[in-house]
Amino acid sequence: MPKNKLSRLRVLSLVFLLVGGIFAVKLFFLQLVNGEEYRAKADGQYAKPRGETFTRGTIYFTARPTSGESAGNRRVSAAALKDVYTLVINPAKLGDHDETYDALTAITPIGYADFSLRAEKVGDPHEEIATRLTAETAAAVRALKLPGVELIEEKARFYPGGTLAAHLLGFVGYDEGAPSELSGRYGLEKYYDDVLTRQDGPRFSSLLHQIFLGESETSSGNEEAGDIVTTIEPTVERALEDELSTISELWRPAVTGGIIMDPRTGEIIAMGALPNFDPGGKKFNIEHLTNPLVERVYEMGSIMKPLTMSAGLDAKVVTPETTYYDRGSVILGDREIWNYDRRGRGVVSMQEVLNQSLNTGAIYVMQQLGKDRLKKYFQDFGLLSEKTGIDLPGELNGLSGNLDNGREVEYATASFGQGIAVTPIAVTTALSALANGGRLMRPFVVREIDYEEKATVETKPLLRRQAVSEAAASTTTKMLVQVVDKSILSGRERLAHYQVAAKTGTAQIRNPAGGYYTDRYLHSFFGYFPASNPRFSVFLYTVEPQGAQYASETLAKPFFNLAKFLLNYYQIPPDR
Repeated sequence: MPKNKLSRLRVLSLVFLLVGGIFAVKLFFLQLVNGEEYRAKADGQYAKPRGETFTRGTIYFTARPTSGESAGNRRVSAAALKDVYTLVINPAKLGDHDETYDALTAITPIGYADFSLRAEKVGDPHEEIATRLTAETAAAVRALKLPGVELIEEKARFYPGGTLAAHLLGFVGYDEGAPSELSGRYGLEKYYDDVLTRQDGPRFSSLLHQIFLGESETSSGNEEAGDIVTTIEPTVERALEDELSTISELWRPAVTGGIIMDPRTGEIIAMGALPNFDPGGKKFNIEHLTNPLVERVYEMGSIMKPLTMSAGLDAKVVTPETTYYDRGSVILGDREIWNYDRRGRGVVSMQEVLNQSLNTGAIYVMQQLGKDRLKKYFQDFGLLSEKTGIDLPGELNGLSGNLDNGREVEYATASFGQGIAVTPIAVTTALSALANGGRLMRPFVVREIDYEEKATVETKPLLRRQAVSEAAASTTTKMLVQVVDKSILSGRERLAHYQVAAKTGTAQIRNPAGGYYTDRYLHSFFGYFPASNPRFSVFLYTVEPQGAQYASETLAKPFFNLAKFLLNYYQIPPDR
């Protein structure tokens, strides 16, 4: 055998002997010298969650600064980490079961049946009895010095606002593919998981890893780690959700929701929907884990008429003074389409089409435009096959396939908001373009990302396109101000010192078996203010409210409550 090969074999043999010796020494000390110590530790640390290794970035709301407050003081925690404790027992070392139970339940609620079942287990030194205990509760348990009872400190995701903005924030949970790692499973927690995640390694660290591999900490492993600062103003969010709660209590709908946006930028100031959930809770109703504002589409009804009217104004086929003869219905082929009340009004202007929400008037504008131009305008408003691009998961496209058959009747119903379905965020963004000189913006909910290892990145407003001319948007706005001043609740909610542009919508709900229900409606309400220089656009909707047919009954009061609140809260000067 060559000398160099022999040398290599000797070196390898020495390495194996050395490694074997290290393991032998480790085992000797583990089993004999320190056996009792490690067995005691193992009893208390079996599969112990390494709380210090679970770290995650913070999500912030952005509060309106008070007088004298700097921008740096405006962050309010929306999702953060909190020290919590898990109560565990070692059945083999437990004292009298009933006495232990009585002592513990005097401090924190514990189910007797579950406790008894776990206390009787054999061969398992780690049985969880209660989780997410506060530091105060943990201190009280620790003071009892009960044998076989231990507290494990760890980090948990904490949502200080409870249900506030739950659909937007989302939550963290365990992935089936990685059952030991927490990750974003819904909402912003999911969309920005790459930024918020701080660990790539396992959440649990075993005793053997520490002894033999020397592992005590896991690295974040995330070069893109940071915190996110949302556009959500918590006081405004609370005001919105309070109004949604009132709607739900009064009218018992299946779903209700709302969006408040700055139409100039696309910034979402508040966004909420009911039913909701507590992101920090243990159990969710799976039916609630869909954000209806971005993940569901609806036929919106008459709030689409201002878009049709603005298209007609932009194309110069109508003016506010243009008239037509309203017979109460329009016959297209074998279909007869009626006004909501099945009444004709004779000669009426385009202004009255919006004031009285006449389906026949919207159809008239469509016919002056032609099918192709109406479709092009709806595309420019982002209503057909385009997503808004909002930074939330699961956003859907609009459903407008029935326009592909080219039949005039489909375009007629689309002109007043039936037959095509869009998401609430899409219709809010489209209508907000009227408040922004015809400019369609991308909506967004994260103001900035504050990275740990690189410069902060701010979200810049993004202009998607000019949907209609500034002149057409301005004229439509003036028409909608008249709708508020003269028509909605007969002008009773008109604000004396502020111009408000708004429109209601009442849509029949499609029957999956064909046609539409005659007793089920979707109500919607959209408006913006001050109309001369809009700062806020507000969208509200409610699905299948009970005991009311029209949106003016269910949503007018909540809308104007929010308008008054926002104007006062932000101290907006009057515009009339």
